[in-house]
Amino acid sequence: MKQSSEQIRVYCAGPLFNRSEREEMKAIADLLSERGYAVYLPHRDGMEFRLVLEVLVERNWDAPTAAQFLHEAIFALDVYQLVVECEAMVWNLNGRTPDEGAVSEAAMTWMLGKPLIAYQDDVRSLIQGRVNPLLVGMVGFESVDQIDLIPNALSVAIMDHDLRPAVQQDVLPAKVQQAVQAGQVLWEAMCAEGAQEDNEMIASVVEELFAPNDRSTLLA
Repeated sequence: MKQSSEQIRVYCAGPLFNRSEREEMKAIADLLSERGYAVYLPHRDGMEFRLVLEVLVERNWDAPTAAQFLHEAIFALDVYQLVVECEAMVWNLNGRTPDEGAVSEAAMTWMLGKPLIAYQDDVRSLIQGRVNPLLVGMVGFESVDQIDLIPNALSVAIMDHDLRPAVQQDVLPAKVQQAVQAGQVLWEAMCAEGAQEDNEMIASVVEELFAPNDRSTLLA
């Protein structure tokens, strides 16, 4: 954990599959930024799947194969952000069921012992009017129901956690270490000047790290 005088980086996790969901996630991220947090918002700060996929297909990868190893790249990038780059997470639980990816991200954050809070103003749920206890148990069975309350709740969660050094990667399971290492290489490439507009370069890094050696599945 960074010292309190330094900017804390927050991973924003939640549903991103339609305009209203993306707007809600952006509103959360923007509010956190206004309150002095650094923010990682996956669909804004990560790779744009569609554009990188187009480059890979142009390089004669068949679309299903390219999509498969591009998903592996996205997984590694997100794991790296959760393990190394981000010190805390805000989890948007809205939806008829919580977003599957965000559930996985919350579980990783909880197991890493990092501050985690949940936001939910959606009354839909699955178990007698309550969210599954295996989900809300990770946030102490509490959540906030207004976006404006998120920064204060996060601040309390951060204060309630002991300041701790960065996660020691060599004590992580081997598969986690592998994902973190690959995600770090990809993230460092994406942070290079002009990289966000250079999908050719990003595609090259993705190919080098994740593409299968056997290209026999390519279309003729």
